[in-house]
Amino acid sequence: MVCGIDERELIAIITAQVLAALKDGPADDGIPVGISVRHIHIRPEDLAVLYGPGAQLTKARDLAQPGEFAAQETLTLIGPRMRSLENVRILGPTRPQTQVEISRTDAIILGIDPPVRRSGEIAGSPGLTLVGPHGVLMLKEGVIRANRHIHLHEADAARLGVKQDEEVDVEAGGDKALIFRHVQIRIGAKFVLQMHLDTDDANAAGISCNAKARIYRR
Repeated sequence: MVCGIDERELIAIITAQVLAALKDGPADDGIPVGISVRHIHIRPEDLAVLYGPGAQLTKARDLAQPGEFAAQETLTLIGPRMRSLENVRILGPTRPQTQVEISRTDAIILGIDPPVRRSGEIAGSPGLTLVGPHGVLMLKEGVIRANRHIHLHEADAARLGVKQDEEVDVEAGGDKALIFRHVQIRIGAKFVLQMHLDTDDANAAGISCNAKARIYRR
């Protein structure tokens, strides 16, 4: 007997607590972090200019989000000061508009000042020159620094109590633990839970891919 409770009663209490925890779902062990290095999303018309008529992207490896992949095809980026970044990978599938996502460090190398934007919001952003094996494309706009964001399945969003396009604070516990602010919530029926940071943010916190982060609630 423990504190007036016999063994059978104690087992019953513990069992009830375990069953309740299982019913509520798995414990929150954090949000996996994916680190986005510089990359390009491209529309079919621009791919044809750079890789030739009829060109299609060739899958190199799948990415975390279903249907998305890193392509074998790469391009060179050239900024207005004639500085370049080579072997910048294209991500598939193709999209309605071409968009280049780089970090602040990349931008300094290229000599441009891209804004922090949500994916697809490229109006008024700077451009640069794209060089492929078949041709050259002068991109008038489309270079951004992607905002911090989390992809969530609908079930994960319900479990974490967040809504579409909400901005939250997220704590990343690396060697230089940081709280990232203004992290956009993106909810989709096919999304896999993952937070996306660029290389500058990841390096600032001292974290690598598959590190875990948590929504910070004060």
